[in-house]
Amino acid sequence: MRTKRSIRSNLFTKRLAVLSMSALMVAALAACGAKTEAPTAEEAGKYEVTPGDPFSAYKDEINVTMGRVTTANPKLPAGDTYENNAYTRLVKDTFNAKITDQFEANGEDYSRQVSLAIASGELPDMMRVDSKDELKELVDNDLIEDLTTIYDQYATDEIKKIYDSYDGRALDNATIDGRLMGLPATSLDSAPTMVWVRQDWVDLLGIKLDADGDGAITLEEVEKTTQEFLKRDPGQSGNPVGIPFVNTLNTTDYNGSAYTMLGAASTQHAFPQYWMRGDDGKILYGSTTEETKKLLGIMADWFKEGIIDPQFGTRTFDDITALYANGQSGIAFGPWHIPDWGLISVKQMDKNAKFSAYALQDADGKVNVAHANPSNQFIVVRKGYEHPELAVKIVNLFYDKLANDKDVATTMPEAAKYQETGVDGSTRPFNIEVNSATSLLDDYSDVVRGIKGEISLDEVRTTESKNNIGSIKTYLSDMDTDNTTAWSKYHSRINGVGLIDKLTKEDKFVWITPAFSGTTPSMKQTWANLTKLEQESFIKIVTGSEPLDYFDTFVSNWKKQGGEQIIQEIEAEIGAKP
Repeated sequence: MRTKRSIRSNLFTKRLAVLSMSALMVAALAACGAKTEAPTAEEAGKYEVTPGDPFSAYKDEINVTMGRVTTANPKLPAGDTYENNAYTRLVKDTFNAKITDQFEANGEDYSRQVSLAIASGELPDMMRVDSKDELKELVDNDLIEDLTTIYDQYATDEIKKIYDSYDGRALDNATIDGRLMGLPATSLDSAPTMVWVRQDWVDLLGIKLDADGDGAITLEEVEKTTQEFLKRDPGQSGNPVGIPFVNTLNTTDYNGSAYTMLGAASTQHAFPQYWMRGDDGKILYGSTTEETKKLLGIMADWFKEGIIDPQFGTRTFDDITALYANGQSGIAFGPWHIPDWGLISVKQMDKNAKFSAYALQDADGKVNVAHANPSNQFIVVRKGYEHPELAVKIVNLFYDKLANDKDVATTMPEAAKYQETGVDGSTRPFNIEVNSATSLLDDYSDVVRGIKGEISLDEVRTTESKNNIGSIKTYLSDMDTDNTTAWSKYHSRINGVGLIDKLTKEDKFVWITPAFSGTTPSMKQTWANLTKLEQESFIKIVTGSEPLDYFDTFVSNWKKQGGEQIIQEIEAEIGAKP
């Protein structure tokens, strides 16, 4: 595997070669396959500036087709679409590149579109894939470009610094047989899953919650608060319900932890769906542990008592969001940013709505969390696409230039307006995040100091943080404001990220590192069935259609139906430890 040092050395050598040979550039970049050397003079005529420039434009308009990951509520202005919006127009203005969407989809529908594209070999020029397994499949079938040298040549220093902040883990995830085969999204640690509680209801009912003010509460406190909400119906809905959970129950992605039990599981030292090492050094699957069994017992008791939504297992994600918007439920499990896209619907329906965020602590007063896989989404480029470097340039534009431009309102006014009004990030050409490992708390520090006037806006690192400062100041000047963006940014940053910052400084987190986050050969045949087995078994236990001891039957079946084989494959790949 090539090291970052060798990559940069190689880049330095190539740049010397370009300078010394002046106009006569040899070893042309092929139209297909890996681009391993500098462009020829003839090819250089396509550019208005020197090839290798991270922001060079094409002399003649080029076209790029994309597979786009959408979201249900992008908050686009009237008339704008995923294909034609401020961000796609920015790509056109900057690079003279026109984006056309080959397909647009969300969730499982997007996964099906990607699978169909791979099966047919008819890929868009660029798209996001959501697993290392898909990335490997594309490489095995020779369907995507090798981006190794292109990344060396075109990525800005800032983008390289961002990826380097993960100590090589992010780029390594996108590297197969020593070749960089995709541009990885980054997943910084954004734990924990929080408990978001309607603070206006707590105040109305005089409920005492988090008496010591440390930001961490127990499952018992959640249970008692839910009982009060059910009994006294502070939302005046006439039909209050308990805490709604998605039927998948668990996740290994804190950013995608909305309406899951991940936070509750951590209080029992359970990490369902994570691959862990047991005390004996052997690999175990977190969903099959005694700690997870104990969690399910607690959840089954909650369901019996009405603490959990009686229609658990049947509601869609949108159904659950509607319960909050309608004032039927006032406690939501989710990530720090859920106010920006989920709980904002509550504010839209009830101008008095306010939430507080809490972490869930174990019996020792600690908050147990797992480190994130640094990257499990990748932007890939179709093999044979004429301009694979455009993928790197788009990453430069959105995750360096737009993110760090201190005069973006002047230089990129349309994009700046999108950021100011909270248009969803999925409307960017690549629905990914590329942030440094420390960016979440770095941005929070900027926001807090900016609000207090300790630093000027010119000293704030990112455009997004500048906009957040303005929004939060708006909220603080009038907490009854109808400005939903101001409301959501205050709740997500000050309440959400502020809690993470507080718990980090007070050393309340107990971090665990998963042993494995990839896939194995037999997973391709068995994982869908094993996932279905797990989901159905857990729903049966929680809803009481099977007793808690049925968990042991699930574990036995899981091992027999392929789980044991997968464990053996993981141990063969990463090694068991005594």
